[in-house]
Amino acid sequence: MAHALVTGANRGIGLEFVRQLLARGERVVATCRHPGRALELTRLAGAHPGHLLVLPLTLPDTRSIAELVREIATLDLRIGLLVNNAGMLVEGERFGAIDAKALADSFATNAQGPFLLAQALAPRLAEGARVANLTSTLGSIGSTDSLYSPSYSISKAALNMASRLLALALEPRRAIVIALCPGWVRTDMGGANAPLGAPESVAAMLRVIDALKPGDSGSFLSERGHPIPW
Repeated sequence: MAHALVTGANRGIGLEFVRQLLARGERVVATCRHPGRALELTRLAGAHPGHLLVLPLTLPDTRSIAELVREIATLDLRIGLLVNNAGMLVEGERFGAIDAKALADSFATNAQGPFLLAQALAPRLAEGARVANLTSTLGSIGSTDSLYSPSYSISKAALNMASRLLALALEPRRAIVIALCPGWVRTDMGGANAPLGAPESVAAMLRVIDALKPGDSGSFLSERGHPIPW
């Protein structure tokens, strides 16, 4: 049975993906920076014996990615779903004071990391696997009409391009790769005023992922499956 792999799985949307995937009987590899501190993942592993494996991953650290892939290969796991969820948002950016490190770190975590992870995992992807790169409408060039969170927006636009490139690169394995926006969700990143709860957002995204067809690969979609302008 192929596994689902979720990055940034210790909280927020990533944790909710793990919960809902386990609830429907799937086997899950959950990754985060510090598994020993991920108490809810530990609890879920106990509640779903044999169905949840929690492994360390720090993106975009190439050694960390290589260690994860080696562990997956050693266990002879196949990945049927990769959810590239881990990301970062720099708060309070203002034009005129945008920090170079903020730009670099955002690109590394939000675009470089997911691309390198998908590349490294390619040999372990099951035939017809799905790859969902969690992006944002803030990465939509066509929809941009305000200067909001430049580091985040630029990095998510880069992730969208990475998703198109991965769709082409993984086509021989019949993988379906999409850039998927979860909507504005009430998490540590999204804030308390967001209209969507994580359970609602993830349930909607899983419906989109489950319904994907080969022709959808390379698309930029909302959590309801609607196309978003590039």
